[in-house]
Amino acid sequence: MGERFGPARFIEDGKYYTALDSSKDVPGGKDIVKYETETGAREVMVSAKLLIPEGQTKPLSISNYIWSPKSDMLMIFTNTARVWRQNTKGDYYVLNLETEKLQKMGGDAKPSTLMFAKFSPDEKMVGYVREHNVYVENLSDGKITQLTFDGSTTIINGTFDWVYEEELDLRDGFRWSPDSKSIAYWQLDASGVGVFYMINNTDSLYSKIIPVQYPKAGTTNSAGKVGVVSASGGTTVWMKVPGDPRNNYIAQMDWAANSDEIVIQHLNRLQSKLPRPKDVVF
Repeated sequence: MGERFGPARFIEDGKYYTALDSSKDVPGGKDIVKYETETGAREVMVSAKLLIPEGQTKPLSISNYIWSPKSDMLMIFTNTARVWRQNTKGDYYVLNLETEKLQKMGGDAKPSTLMFAKFSPDEKMVGYVREHNVYVENLSDGKITQLTFDGSTTIINGTFDWVYEEELDLRDGFRWSPDSKSIAYWQLDASGVGVFYMINNTDSLYSKIIPVQYPKAGTTNSAGKVGVVSASGGTTVWMKVPGDPRNNYIAQMDWAANSDEIVIQHLNRLQSKLPRPKDVVF
């Protein structure tokens, strides 16, 4: 069986791309290699040696990786765990290519509990979701700021319930503002949603019951809304979106190419029409 290609990432406006190659120096490890797009010229950009956490002997197993905006820092996604269909929980490490310092994100977080970590545009912070709450971590001193505090099995911040993933293919539920000062995020209120019990007959000798919040047609659906909070913490400002939030979806959301406005796509529960577009300003 041939070696698998990727994940690949374009850098420097497409002049180069990076991919994973087996390391010649670290058995079982992967180097991140830079290829010139036009000529195919090859250069090891990050040796697997740099991806060995302090106190360990083996390099990180790379499930995915993300470059910072200037490509001078690398974020590694590893030790992943499945949520619904995809492995969206795991551990994140950041490597500073200048200092060669490798640091784990999340502080005292339980293993494999961080989701959707991403660099702020100014490269000073990393934002992520942890157990249904949104956090920001300062890369210079490791200070962690919790931005939401009400996350639970029914109040879901920065990610989604089963329905949003199933119907709209949404998983990552927060966005950095272009100026790195704010974060916009989805919040779902799943209280009142019925529970469907599935039976797992395969993972052990005896079957197990798995409860899944699942709104059948005509029953209570999660209520979705979008808020904006300062990256330094504080009160969330909620967007004023018309209609019953339990019978509409916020299908898309992002910053409107500035740090003062966000754009929201509002969709009815039947997914048959989009209301007239309106600017959402805070």
